[in-house]
Amino acid sequence: MERFRGRIHFEFDKCIACEVCVRVCPIDLPIVDWKLETDIRKKRLLNYSIDFGICIFCGNCIEYCPTNCLSMTEEYELSTYDRHELNYNLIALGRLPVSVIDDYTIRTIQIK
Repeated sequence: MERFRGRIHFEFDKCIACEVCVRVCPIDLPIVDWKLETDIRKKRLLNYSIDFGICIFCGNCIEYCPTNCLSMTEEYELSTYDRHELNYNLIALGRLPVSVIDDYTIRTIQIK
């Protein structure tokens, strides 16, 4: 679905650590850790995280990202028993969701 607002997908290689996503977020949610590389005069991204327990899925971070490193996925099932598991770092944000068709745990019921 084109306008579905699911879990956010993050591409580490595209991010320039400009922090536009933090400035446009109504609750200043994304955490962007970076270090200034003085020899090349550029920022180097160290860590990026979003807490989906707090995120309101407004989509501002995706809309205003200059490098399109953020996108919405169709993954909507984020429930967990521990709220700390909803804090996704750059590795968890980089995972693409598994398609329901390819999920081996879902089986069709054979009615005889």
